[in-house]
Amino acid sequence: METRTTTKSLRSIYQLKITLKGFRPPIWRRFLVASTVSLEDVHDILQIVMGWTDSHMHKFSKGSDRYGVPDADFPSDILDEAKYRLDQVLKNEKDKLNYTYDFGDGWEHEVVLEKILPFETGVALPACLKGRGACPPEDIGGVVGYAMFLDAILDPEHPEHESMLEWIAEDIDGVFDPEYFDLAEVNHLLQG
Repeated sequence: METRTTTKSLRSIYQLKITLKGFRPPIWRRFLVASTVSLEDVHDILQIVMGWTDSHMHKFSKGSDRYGVPDADFPSDILDEAKYRLDQVLKNEKDKLNYTYDFGDGWEHEVVLEKILPFETGVALPACLKGRGACPPEDIGGVVGYAMFLDAILDPEHPEHESMLEWIAEDIDGVFDPEYFDLAEVNHLLQG
């Protein structure tokens, strides 16, 4: 019996939403990628859309499976993310994948496959569609540290107000706005 595979079944466009866990209002991004990208490429895309600097270790997890960068010095059950495509891990709309960035700060993200769209050759991928909220600064101390940081920078009477403003000015060369999200800048970086 001859089996025919259609182009649609080989490659689609995935509409994904990533949400940084532990925040109200939520910090999130909605974006499009080819379904056939590797998890290694997904990591690079997530770093850009969220605004992280790729300065720390990461992993993906779904059920009992963990994907990341294997380390010969520290053998583990982690699967090599470069060898797995996104469509091998997320197969159906509403499937979810967890993404952990910076094991010290413990940034937990939920990645949801919102829609599976037909592949179109003229669509520039990856592309960010929308987002909300600024990415927390690196090395801020996770969800709790970020909350303390925001308390300090938003309250001129806070005892750490000046020191936090100085620290953030050195870290990101400017003022920190927790609501800031620049869609055009993210898409420029994705296409670069």
